[in-house]
Amino acid sequence: MKKKFIYVLAILFGLVSCGDDFSTTPAIGALSDEALASPQGVDLLLTGAYGMLDGWRGDNNRGNQFAVGGDNWWFDVISDDAHKGSNDADQIELFQIETYDWQTANDYFRAKFTALYAGVNRANAVLSVINGIDRSTLGPTEDQEITNQEGEARFLRGHYYFELTKIFGNVAIVSVENYENLEFSQPNNGPAWEQIEADFQFAVENLPATRADQADAGRPTAVVARAYLGKAHLYQSDWAAALTELTAVINSGEFSLDAEFLNNFTAAGENGPESVFAIQFAEDTSESFNGNRGGTLNFPGGGPFGSCCGFYQPTIDLANAFRVDADGLPLFDAYNDDDFLNDYGIDSDEAFTPDTTTPVDPRLDYTVGRRGIDYNGFGEHIGKEWIRANFNDISGPYLPKKNVYQVNEFAEDSGLGAWGQNHSGLNYNVIRYADVLLMAAEAAVETGDLATALNYVNQVRDRAANSSVVQAIDGSGPAANYNVGLYTAFPDAGFAMDAVRFERRVELGMEGHRLFDLRRWGVTQQVITEYITNETRTIGNFGPKVNAYQPRFDLLPIPLTSIDLSNGVLQQNPGY
Repeated sequence: MKKKFIYVLAILFGLVSCGDDFSTTPAIGALSDEALASPQGVDLLLTGAYGMLDGWRGDNNRGNQFAVGGDNWWFDVISDDAHKGSNDADQIELFQIETYDWQTANDYFRAKFTALYAGVNRANAVLSVINGIDRSTLGPTEDQEITNQEGEARFLRGHYYFELTKIFGNVAIVSVENYENLEFSQPNNGPAWEQIEADFQFAVENLPATRADQADAGRPTAVVARAYLGKAHLYQSDWAAALTELTAVINSGEFSLDAEFLNNFTAAGENGPESVFAIQFAEDTSESFNGNRGGTLNFPGGGPFGSCCGFYQPTIDLANAFRVDADGLPLFDAYNDDDFLNDYGIDSDEAFTPDTTTPVDPRLDYTVGRRGIDYNGFGEHIGKEWIRANFNDISGPYLPKKNVYQVNEFAEDSGLGAWGQNHSGLNYNVIRYADVLLMAAEAAVETGDLATALNYVNQVRDRAANSSVVQAIDGSGPAANYNVGLYTAFPDAGFAMDAVRFERRVELGMEGHRLFDLRRWGVTQQVITEYITNETRTIGNFGPKVNAYQPRFDLLPIPLTSIDLSNGVLQQNPGY
């Protein structure tokens, strides 16, 4: 078994000569480029570049460690998948984000922006050192190792620029040359797609070909880079190119759907057949730098293991999306006509019986923690006592499940701090194979190949149909009336696209993708407007507290602090 590549950030502090903040001058490091000009030295710098995948710089991110996580959890809060959670007054800047009361000085925007540029700068630091190495002095093995490391650095830089582009849109390119000249205030003239494609293409051509050729689980391969390249084409509506790259990933045989859906969210299933690229976390103490510190708030507020802080609660809307018809197929536009039975407004000492008759997709109970159903092996979710939010807050009755460990993995993967915070050791899958199949299905629909799209969507649904299901607390059988059917045909492109889009939601819910899907489909305002109306049907004060979604919200604002530090070189996004 290959060892897991853990990003130990502590060893990088004070060692690298790279600045982490956009528009600031880099600090002079303790080690020179010459001292790092070897495969061993470059790998040390690479570790720092990998470390920024979770956004954690080790300085508490100047006050906001919660905004920077690579799992993009709080972007689900902007969408119809999740509420902020906790009470409305806790993390007020995130409450303002959820209620579409956006200010350009919001610290969540600033923290995410600077964390991603820290990743760009650390990748550039690696490339700067590699550019200074006299390759003629290296033997063939060392030269190949440096080439692979350059591929990793270009891959990571491509990842950070991809995140910046999909979040902020108009991106400033800080090249290795800019980096070496300490010129960080570059104009943000538009999306960075050309740079992103160039970085991923270089990675395709220079990374080890397969997982068997890569030294550690957690480092990318050429096939992983192709998945990213296909995703980059998809985001640009370059459907044919996207389908070419994603089909190559599918046909490579490198990845497959895990037989069990749940395995994608457990420690035992980490770096399994479905994990295309994952942020590698590990946890053995409450203060480990290798745990998921960005997601530390996202556990039950009390709950089965005395955790804090009750953030990141699935919406009523998301739970409703798992309702199916008698054939086990999604309800598409009708899923929100009725609410799946929930215990909102009911205290734990009041009677409540969960719905066991309405047909639902079994992925519901691996995604949404609901009363009366087992909570990741910790026993019956008892309702309000495990929900930190009050009934006059806007967060609803549900708990997250995918980011929370199973009971038999609690000891090895939890990191409980002094106030109940969790630094989870569970990996986060940035891309998993089901995502690849559904991206390829989307590109296939757009290119008119409905048969291929049907095949890929049905593969994902077939796995859901044949996975184990959550069992009733009393051991009497399945906890609900679970049913997943396969599509017999896609009669037309409109139906096919509805099927692909809906499948992405129920398969990838609470995994940080939903907002970006809505944006690139051009339906965010419509979907969020309907969501606010439907959610208010159950959570009566939700609508009165939430502002209308505006088209400008399809891009986050460039943080005011960064504009000021750039002396006006950075320009604000339209509408702010």
